[in-house]
Amino acid sequence: MIVEKYKNMLGAKSVIRTLSEFATERGKEIGYENVFDYSLGNPSVPTAQEFTDVVIKLMQEKNPMELHGYSPSLGIPSVKAKIATSLEKRFGLPYKAEHIFPTSGAAGAIAHAVRCVAQEGDEVLTFAPYFPEYGPYVNMTGAKLKVVPANTTDFQINFEAFEEMLTEKVAAVLINTPNNPSGIVYSEATIQKLAETLEEKSKQYGHTIYLISDEPYREIIFAGVEAPYVAAYYANTLTCYSFSKSLSLPGERIGYVAVCPNCPDAELLVNMCGQISRGIGHNCPSSLMQLAVAEVIDKTSDLSVYETNMNLIYDELIRLGFSCVKPGGTFYIFPKALEEDATVFCQKATKYDLILVPSDSFGCPGYFRMAYCIDTEKVERSLAALRRFVENEYPNR
Repeated sequence: MIVEKYKNMLGAKSVIRTLSEFATERGKEIGYENVFDYSLGNPSVPTAQEFTDVVIKLMQEKNPMELHGYSPSLGIPSVKAKIATSLEKRFGLPYKAEHIFPTSGAAGAIAHAVRCVAQEGDEVLTFAPYFPEYGPYVNMTGAKLKVVPANTTDFQINFEAFEEMLTEKVAAVLINTPNNPSGIVYSEATIQKLAETLEEKSKQYGHTIYLISDEPYREIIFAGVEAPYVAAYYANTLTCYSFSKSLSLPGERIGYVAVCPNCPDAELLVNMCGQISRGIGHNCPSSLMQLAVAEVIDKTSDLSVYETNMNLIYDELIRLGFSCVKPGGTFYIFPKALEEDATVFCQKATKYDLILVPSDSFGCPGYFRMAYCIDTEKVERSLAALRRFVENEYPNR
């Protein structure tokens, strides 16, 4: 018998993917270079040369069985040790190999982290605007994702709404900083208040409320912005990381869960991840990729183009009269649409070959997302199309 819940999901296809496919088809008609596709968050800079060099060296020098065989169920020990050493050096927490669990990207990390600390009937809170895939990530574990309304003033946490929703049913809180889609980085004051609230409510309810920190954009931070390391503020934190953005490796699906060493159950949670893998068919990421990223653990691609693109787009949006909170990182910007219905707004934009993503699926109606991980030359050309769009469709703005 066909399972209805998966069949029904076919009717709720990702808006982002749908727009990306539209852009591809339009590109076949007019040349993709003439489609200003801001739909998909796919890194646009080359992977670091050091990574490429390491992969070549590993392929030439290592035993093929070590490169291509199964890794241990909890990950390759030497890789885990190098990740832990890097985290300890960078953030001052005493990570050890036993606190690290390699995964298939940040999505795989979240899949494990949620299952470690939430079960059927539990609630997991997240904050709008949020990455839409959090819905299936959480709801398909049997837990229930609930979304705290946005603080649209600055896209920091709406603590008044959060504290109302932080009931005894909540097993975990899932955050994303730097944030997709807003580009906002949670401030130290925000993280401190979040930690204090979780500590207070954990004591009140008599059970730990875990914090799952989704951090694939951790290395894309702009000038003058401080990005607090979340686990340094709250012991019961499971950090979910991916090398997809830092090294431009989204197709390689490599990341990890790092359980804060100050968490009383840190080693237990990592060992549980190995058992969770048995139920979700994870069975360890690529051995080659584990070994390769470990050799360039503190390297990144040249990420500076994202800040260049952000400044070009932000400045033009402000000149055109948009309301927009300036991003502190990532490669996303989240302006307010020029009419109440963001879907209609984005549909109008397609007439100018501008592919913008309406905000409804991010839990924050009335806005739109631009993923500016495209060539700067194309960003510059898109600004004329953006001006035509606004001047023609919203002359009385």
